[in-house]
Amino acid sequence: MKPDFKRVLTRGGWPTLVLVGAAIRMASVPAVSGGQGTRRELPPLAIESLGPTESFVFYCAPCHGRSGTGDGTVAGALRARPADLTTLAERNGGSFPRDRVRSYIAGTGRQIAAHGALDMPVWGPAFKALDGSDVRAEVRIDGLVRHIESLQRPENGAEAFRQHCASCHGTSGQGNGPLAAQMRKAPPDLTQFAQRNGGMFPSERVRRIIDGRDVPSHGDRSMPVWGDTFRRTSREGTDAAANARVDALVRYLQSIQERPAE
Repeated sequence: MKPDFKRVLTRGGWPTLVLVGAAIRMASVPAVSGGQGTRRELPPLAIESLGPTESFVFYCAPCHGRSGTGDGTVAGALRARPADLTTLAERNGGSFPRDRVRSYIAGTGRQIAAHGALDMPVWGPAFKALDGSDVRAEVRIDGLVRHIESLQRPENGAEAFRQHCASCHGTSGQGNGPLAAQMRKAPPDLTQFAQRNGGMFPSERVRRIIDGRDVPSHGDRSMPVWGDTFRRTSREGTDAAANARVDALVRYLQSIQERPAE
């Protein structure tokens, strides 16, 4: 039976949150059969080490995965898929939003019900209870922020967009770059892909358009075939390097899609 993390988080106030780590970890502990029937080995509620990696693996990896991409062992039991923590800088214009990440982890100034998805614990008060010290809790949170920053993807789609695309498509992606007026055909508004596709971002189609190597009519020819360009200009000079940059651009474009008014 899947644990109801929303119920754990919304009943009993913040002291209940100290049990969330155990609930999450219990969901990933296999049952052990023995002479007295099937049982589960109870995991510890906390760890002594304040190391950033150790803290992330113990408290965050069950949901977010060791790589931070949202593929932890209990991710499937949650109502909303855990966020991909490796693209935070990419979704923030290329700069890692350190203060905002720290605020989300600590839950500073947030009501419990508004703390991201309800499946995510408010770790600030939980760490203070588990570590028995405000100072240790602050050190642990700072370590988690540093570890998450270290997980950011090396290929940053926001930077690649500014370098290769903004001159035509504009920094906002809406087709109003400084060179747009000089082009025979106006650059399209890249924030409208999802709107023009019934609300779903067409990742694979956008990827093929950017890459251009297997698309006979690659938009207007004033747009480069970026797959070839990225392969030639990458340090490795390989298709894998070109594909990584194209994928980063696709992720960035998905992050800037205009959402319908609610």
